[in-house]
Amino acid sequence: MIHTILTTLCCLLAVSTGFGQSTVAVQVDLQKDLGAFSPVYSWFGYDESDNTVTKNGQALLKKLHDLTPAPVHVRAHFLLTNGEGKPGLKWGYTNVYSEDANGKPVYNWTRIDSIFDAWVHAGVHPYVELGFVPKALSSHPDPYHVPWPGKPGETEGWSYPPNDYGKWRDLTHEVAAHMAARYGMGEVSTWYWEVWNEPDIFYWHGTEQQYEKLYDYAAAGVRAAVPNARVGGPATTGPTQGRKSAAYLKEFLRHCAEDRSSATGGPVPLDFISFHAKGRPRFVDGHVRMGLKQELENAATGFKIIHASPKFSQLPVVISEADPEGCGACSPPEHPEDTYRDGTLYPTYTAAAMKGLTDLAQREQVHLVGFLTWAFEFEDQPYFSSHRALSTNGVDKPELNFFRMAGLLGGERVTATSSGVVPVQEIVDSSVRQHPDIDAIATRESNSAAVMVWNYQADAIPGPGTPVQVSISGVPKSVRRVLVQQFRIDEHHSNAFTVWKAMGSPQHPNAEQYAKLQAAGQLQLKGSPTWATADQGRVNIQLELPRESVGLLRVSWTDSKN
Repeated sequence: MIHTILTTLCCLLAVSTGFGQSTVAVQVDLQKDLGAFSPVYSWFGYDESDNTVTKNGQALLKKLHDLTPAPVHVRAHFLLTNGEGKPGLKWGYTNVYSEDANGKPVYNWTRIDSIFDAWVHAGVHPYVELGFVPKALSSHPDPYHVPWPGKPGETEGWSYPPNDYGKWRDLTHEVAAHMAARYGMGEVSTWYWEVWNEPDIFYWHGTEQQYEKLYDYAAAGVRAAVPNARVGGPATTGPTQGRKSAAYLKEFLRHCAEDRSSATGGPVPLDFISFHAKGRPRFVDGHVRMGLKQELENAATGFKIIHASPKFSQLPVVISEADPEGCGACSPPEHPEDTYRDGTLYPTYTAAAMKGLTDLAQREQVHLVGFLTWAFEFEDQPYFSSHRALSTNGVDKPELNFFRMAGLLGGERVTATSSGVVPVQEIVDSSVRQHPDIDAIATRESNSAAVMVWNYQADAIPGPGTPVQVSISGVPKSVRRVLVQQFRIDEHHSNAFTVWKAMGSPQHPNAEQYAKLQAAGQLQLKGSPTWATADQGRVNIQLELPRESVGLLRVSWTDSKN
């Protein structure tokens, strides 16, 4: 009892005195188990499917596989479209389907096989987005593609309903059957098959009832080839209350629950539910102001809609695009709000978003299995061009190191409370502007624990760091010493962007500079591993957490009385 009182007094003194300002107290209890930690972070996607097969693309896929022991899922647009020449931003094609002069289907597997081969050989699992309509199947084929940057809502043939739903079903069947023959039924059965992308906006120039028919025929085609396939949708945009997207999601769930399939006459299959959630950054008073409020509001509304569906409330949910905003290929100077993407604000935002999304899913009692980051890499673009990407010309950005950090969380999730937290409903109501969100996620394995902690605020303006005391209780009382490693993403760690700027921002770095950039792009320790004293099962660790930073403490021990 005396020991407990003294420990509590020490914690209170640390909070009140700190390092010249208030210290945030993070309390982790390894004995308060919250269930298995779900790797909701290990999902990625991108528009330009052809970048999958480039040298940098294949290298990045391997990095995504290696950052976590959890399965990694990868999604891409334009897997069924037609084209020629060099793919560009927000565009790609495979030419998998065409027709001869008599209207007979002709399948060409060369390009689509190269994409799926790269995914499977890298050890990641395709999240197969069945889109978009091949030119020969489009009910409005010309113009088929308008090069970007065009205006949203531009008439493009790939976005129109098929002229023959039976042929659309046959196409999805042939794709699924081909993949099963090429990679094995066991592998293909682990994939997610999502029908279309954002049918509530310009990606679909048809009615909602036509989308439901498209879904029915696609699901029937895939299931006929792969009976255990996981089929889902509708991948609508953020379902903010009162908007078309919310009504679209509700109607889709009603259709799957109550209607008969227009393709088979039987029940409509639905194995997972997907929708998108985006933030809304702004450039105000000379700086970026992030919009996590909007992303979490989208998610909260979507979760409420799903929870209200009696038949589907417990299905797996994938936010199949979850990002700070909606245009990965946009970049300054036209979009100065996008400058957050190269530095430390992006990974710090993602840490806060991951916690917020999981808190909301728990509150609304839905089964969130993944939030998918719509970022990969862009070919033939300048270094650090502020595109939403994980890597630039083979150099990893700080955002990729967030996912490497997240990959160090594992085992059982345990309670972690912070005196600096901004509660999730407060973020939904009013963002993170009055004071920073300093919060944590913690996990426990047999002889180790991991604590991720971050310092996030919406406004990208300079500010002081914050002293943080992390107190971990529940270590076996026989343990006297623990090994502490501190990984860090900040201005000086795991940050190739600051190193590149210090070089003079070269667009053609020499071999020595390039090697330094690649090394700076890796997840780095802050200082050397250290030994800390464990007193009656408690370890106290002090750290200074700069603004716009993420840290991960890894504590390990040998359970011995010696």
